[in-house]
Amino acid sequence: MVEKIKREWFSNVRGDILAGIVVALALIPESIAFSIIAGVDPMVGLYASFCIAVTIAFVGGRPGMISGSTGAMSLLIIPLVKEQGLNYLLAATVLTGVIQMLFGIFKVAKLMKFIPRAVMIGFVNALAILIFMAQVPHFIGVSNMTYIFVAITLAIVYILPRFVKAVPSPLVAIVALTAVAIYTNFDLRTVGDLGVITKALPNFLIPNVPFTFETLAIVFPYSLALAIVGLLESLLTASIVDDMTSTESNKNKESRGQGIANIITGFFGGMAGCAMIGQSVINVKSGGRGRLSTLIAGLFLIFLIIVLGDLVVQIPMSVLVGIMIMVSIGTFEWSSFTYILKAPKNDVAVMLVTVIIVVVTHDLSKGVIAGVILSAIFFVSKISKIEVKKREEKTKMIFEVEGQLFFASVEEFVRSFDFSVENKDITINFLNAHIWDDSAVGAVDKVVIKYREKNNAVTIIGLDSSSKTIVDQLAIYNNVSSKSMSH
Repeated sequence: MVEKIKREWFSNVRGDILAGIVVALALIPESIAFSIIAGVDPMVGLYASFCIAVTIAFVGGRPGMISGSTGAMSLLIIPLVKEQGLNYLLAATVLTGVIQMLFGIFKVAKLMKFIPRAVMIGFVNALAILIFMAQVPHFIGVSNMTYIFVAITLAIVYILPRFVKAVPSPLVAIVALTAVAIYTNFDLRTVGDLGVITKALPNFLIPNVPFTFETLAIVFPYSLALAIVGLLESLLTASIVDDMTSTESNKNKESRGQGIANIITGFFGGMAGCAMIGQSVINVKSGGRGRLSTLIAGLFLIFLIIVLGDLVVQIPMSVLVGIMIMVSIGTFEWSSFTYILKAPKNDVAVMLVTVIIVVVTHDLSKGVIAGVILSAIFFVSKISKIEVKKREEKTKMIFEVEGQLFFASVEEFVRSFDFSVENKDITINFLNAHIWDDSAVGAVDKVVIKYREKNNAVTIIGLDSSSKTIVDQLAIYNNVSSKSMSH
């Protein structure tokens, strides 16, 4: 236990502290922007990022991952805020946390294994595109000096690490260029232009809503959607950070941790949040690896708001835009272009569909769900091919079945038989086949019954143990059961 604490908290103190500071600076404009999207005060998003980051540092399952208010969650709560107001949002946030905790307890995270690699690649690429697109309004058509500051930021973030590794280059860019902007008074858009920052700690409060079934009926659909989207985004982000750091994480613990963080956030005036891939990538690339980086990100965020609020509002947006552009470049899977040429067409289609849907809807969950469904359809189509070979020996007719017999292949299976024959000894051999479901048993029933109606003697052989079990349980015609057949 002591070794685990040392490894997760104190094995990379310097790197975690510096990375956490960089992340905190990057959290401010995004948290404010997501609050504006959701239609709430900027402090709701900032308080959410502070509470979630600090909480998840202790209870999350992925050290070094950053969680806070996100765009995907903000989009989901727009109707609730518009129709019911802030207190219902806070109640929905608490319920979201409860649902996510239940997901963790019941180990829903194991469903991650059903997300194919093509969907993961599409998810990452779509996220990189969305991160870039989110920066465009902050530097296109603002001023010529904005372009210059973005270019200088990109140069610092890209070139400086080649010569200086002691301090994260994004931190150098933020401090140096903010000082230049304050001293020169250039025409630049700043963090303060996004919204008003109130220099105050969040207060504990119980959402002011009636504790009735009517309230539950209002918030539950939103909470369920938030819980699913938040968990999906968090687990996918955890998998990406796992790959980046060559370490493993506890996905079920992460689910429970996200739930606890959202419950606490709801009671401290914040909106529901989840893992943030952009900030998580910044953290890892800035040297953050342990839980300390996540804790520092949350604590430094609130320090910036309360103590350095007057300076924070003067940070040029162009500097933060430059950093996020580098994040999007680093996030994008550039090997995807080779993947498109070399991978199976079905996988390429799944990847492209995931990217397109996420980019068009700005909803990561919709793209991932569509990708998984399309991948499942392709998989079913691929394995639903079944072949029935016929050979005759005097009065005996033998059919050898090869493939997987289930709902998608039963029609082809039935069509493979000639039901015009009479008075024959028919054997159907399932040695190279497997019967999976009720539809398959129904198809076997149908074939046997049709042949017996024409005075044919039917024998089924070669059933493996699980196929035999399902046939015994579900076969309808009393003489079709495999108990009365030769094997």
